[in-house]
Amino acid sequence: MDWQEWKKQEKVDTEEFPNEIILEVRAGAGGEEAALFARKLADMYILYAGIKSWNTKVLYASESALGGYKEAAIEIRGEGVFENLRFETGVHRIQRVPETEKMGRVHTSTASVAILPIRKKTTLEIKPTDLEIEFSRSGGAGGQNVNKVETAVRIVHKPTGIDVRSTAERSQLKNREKAMSILFAKLEAKKEEEEAKKHSSNRKNQIGTADRSEKIRTYNILQDRITDHRIKKSWHNIEKIFAGHIDPIIDELRTLENAEVL
Repeated sequence: MDWQEWKKQEKVDTEEFPNEIILEVRAGAGGEEAALFARKLADMYILYAGIKSWNTKVLYASESALGGYKEAAIEIRGEGVFENLRFETGVHRIQRVPETEKMGRVHTSTASVAILPIRKKTTLEIKPTDLEIEFSRSGGAGGQNVNKVETAVRIVHKPTGIDVRSTAERSQLKNREKAMSILFAKLEAKKEEEEAKKHSSNRKNQIGTADRSEKIRTYNILQDRITDHRIKKSWHNIEKIFAGHIDPIIDELRTLENAEVL
């Protein structure tokens, strides 16, 4: 393969597997415990990104009373980011005894993860009239200008009801650009999910449907076991995995995907 062919192939690969994603986590069933679990998952992926030397930025986070995440959007950039994390979309479930549980009963909580690739090219068109844009003051710790200027941006896509936010940037313009990139990624993901469901019986890869409602993994704290239900395989040493060492799981998913495609 000569240099021009290699560059052409590299361009194709980065379109299919872009080096920038939005990772979105949302607390599901389980109240405050679910929010704490969503935060635990977000921290796990941020730690994993650190191991991979990827860049991360929390674009938006809605915290619960105990510091969990009701929902959060995290930008992750780096070589191979989508290729590695694309199978993380779905419902994650944790089984544990909460610290507030006096009777020692095991609680089950859930959180959903969505991996949204940011692609340079898109065929989607968004009409300005379809957008409802709100500006507000960014909260949280910071310098003297925090809470004085309306830099936080919320955009609602009226035809679908998709709601996106960005509060991390210092300027309103940059937060609007980030929010729009999240919106495009969500609309692309919605379109791809609908297409995948139409052709699900013909798909070569059955590891996951990229459907956020699909239950993919259980984290059982008492048994120190993580089970991926799509491939019916388990791993131990949960604390190490929560510390960002999720490569054994990701490698297994990628290996099985390659085997099924072949």
